[in-house]
Amino acid sequence: MKKTSTRLADGRELIYYDLRDDTVRDAVDRRPLDPTVTTSEVRRDVLLGDEVAIASHRQGRIYHPPADECPLCPSQGDRLSEIPDSSYDAVVFENRFPSLAGDSGRCEVVCFTSDHNASFADLTEEQARLVLDAWTDRTSELSHLPSVEQVFCFENRGAEIGVTLGHPHGQIYAYPFTTPRTALMLRSVAAHKEATGGENLFDAILERELADARVVLETEHWVAFVPYAAHWPYEVHLYPKRRVPDLLGLDEEARTEFPQVYLELLRRFDRIFGEGEPPTPYIAAWHQAPFGALENFEGVSRDDFALHLELFTIRRTSGKLKFLAGSESGMNVFINDIRPEAAAERLREVASS
Repeated sequence: MKKTSTRLADGRELIYYDLRDDTVRDAVDRRPLDPTVTTSEVRRDVLLGDEVAIASHRQGRIYHPPADECPLCPSQGDRLSEIPDSSYDAVVFENRFPSLAGDSGRCEVVCFTSDHNASFADLTEEQARLVLDAWTDRTSELSHLPSVEQVFCFENRGAEIGVTLGHPHGQIYAYPFTTPRTALMLRSVAAHKEATGGENLFDAILERELADARVVLETEHWVAFVPYAAHWPYEVHLYPKRRVPDLLGLDEEARTEFPQVYLELLRRFDRIFGEGEPPTPYIAAWHQAPFGALENFEGVSRDDFALHLELFTIRRTSGKLKFLAGSESGMNVFINDIRPEAAAERLREVASS
């Protein structure tokens, strides 16, 4: 992998990640852009004890542009985009309309490929490995920013999820706090560790799932399963078998095997609902340990956390979506219409031949 950092016309950082070491990236952003101005701030809800990002400037962001005006495609002739070069393998740049900025963190866009009509599932294993390396590199770099406590790499795919740009891409949020979902996990890990005299909860969950009927895919270094209490109609958790706190902790064997496993999972997701169905909308989310101090979670260290990816769709059956209605949105009590065991069976049925 070759990494080349440059700046866009408004001062935002852009980084090319190339498969070839001899690739030269010297294209200049020729757009007449003014410096980016954001109004992002983080406010704390003292009743619920969590944080809310207020980012009113995002109302003006680009919304469903036609393919020939996509800002994530390479620049071609007089059609200038967020990527100055005429081609790329993978690229990361600061979001022009960030939810978090300055002392409130940072938001980046990750373009998986220059092919506008592709998806992550269409990537080769070599391309998917390059994206993994880019996620890892950005996690490392962002963790050193003084305002950052946790790094979250994720992909939203599909208009049903709320995606406004059709080009295959994901995002990275660098939060100035530990997110509420991670805090819940850490509290559960701490309580289990105390109750069992030191047992790790993530290890216990993985052991249980490996012995159950919800395993979807297992290799030497990875295991994918539908969790016992899945929240979403089709939800898969992907764990490295060796517990590590973040992407930086993965060894070379796990990194080499990841593209094969992850691409297979994504391709199975597109086959869940049968031939002729539109691509399955999904969210793919990497959960990593916070980089800040964990003094709020007594007896727990970063090494007690287990890196894992959660992949889920809001489609519950052909032509029907799972909406977060009263119980889910009002009380955060999920109601799943599909038994996790049935979801796992379906995901095994649609394996590649």
